[in-house]
Order: sequence, then structure tokens, then C-alpha cells
Amino acid sequence: MTAVNLSKGNRVNLTKAAPSLANLLVRLNWTPQGRVGAEFDLDTSVFACKLVDDGAGNQVPQVLNNENFIFYNNLTSPDGAIVHSGDDLTGADGEQINVCLAKLNPLIEEISFVVTIHDFVARGQNFGQVPSSSISLLNADTNELIAKYDLGDDFSNETAVQFGSIYKRADGDWAFKAVGTGYAMGLDEFCGGYGIKAEYA
Repeated sequence: MTAVNLSKGNRVNLTKAAPSLANLLVRLNWTPQGRVGAEFDLDTSVFACKLVDDGAGNQVPQVLNNENFIFYNNLTSPDGAIVHSGDDLTGADGEQINVCLAKLNPLIEEISFVVTIHDFVARGQNFGQVPSSSISLLNADTNELIAKYDLGDDFSNETAVQFGSIYKRADGDWAFKAVGTGYAMGLDEFCGGYGIKAEYA
């Protein structure tokens, strides 16, 4: 199997690219530039969503419930299908998300992967200071790389970035979209956009 290198906005049909795919490993990496001051602490959050009508005829993703918001204080989804590796302060080893497609709640139609900068206001940090980041998708059972998206350095004052999303196509296949969209907001605001409130233990 030849891995696919994606650009922003590109999509790949995971079911066709890896027909035996049952367990997906999503690896997110980043390398903040060296600088004087506080260390960076970037966090991966996963939003397991259903699609709902927004009242204007558009289908928008909304998290099933708070338990399907998977992050450093809630590492496993209720169905056990999505497991977060935990907080990696450097990004060198990468934060990893395991997704067992067969275990997923059948209501889940989209899984979004978002990276935010912890305490960005006090630390004066943004993604303009993170020149290198990527998201890779692997077959967890064979360790084969299916696709990779290098986000590049086209960010400035954004403090949250949606790296990409896995979604169920109309034909039932699973696919991935390289999103690469940045926002000047924190995790709480991002959660609000997905219809939930972030709660910290």
C-alpha cells in the first residue's frame, strides 16, 4: 500500500485505501520553535459527533454528549472505541488516538481532531510559533501508514487548529479530510461550537 500525502482540503477514502482496516491509529505531532519564555503545552481534543440540521438546511456536527468529547481529562469514549494516549508536552512523540471502527456508536458520523494551546493568553503563544505540525493515519494492526497531512507554517495568531476529521460517507465508507483551519479561540469556545461545555476535573 502506498501512503497518500494530503494537502489542505484533500480527502481520502480510508475504507478503499486500506480494505482490511479495523483499528485506526491517528498520530498528531508538532514542533514549537525555540524561544525564551514558558514552555508550550499543546493538547489534542477529539469530538465524536452526529450530524444535525442547523435550521437552515445544513448538516453540522454536534458532539453526542459530554462523554464523547475525548481529551486529556477524559481519555476514552463511552463505547470504548476512541482512546486518547494522554498529554504529550513536547509533541515530539506525538499524541495518539486509537479508533476501533467496529466499536463506534452507530450514531457517530464524524470525528474531529483539534489541537489547542493551553494557557495561551498568559503565555503569549499562538500557532505562528509552531512552524511544523502533522497528522498521520495508520492501520493500527499492521502499522502501515495510510495517509499523512503536513500542515505547514501558514498560521499566525491562531490558538486552535482543526487538523482534520474522519467522517462516514453516504455509501458507508469511512473517509478523512485534511482540514487545517485555525481559529483565534480557546478550547472552551471550540467546545461551545460543538454543542457542549468543556468540564475540567
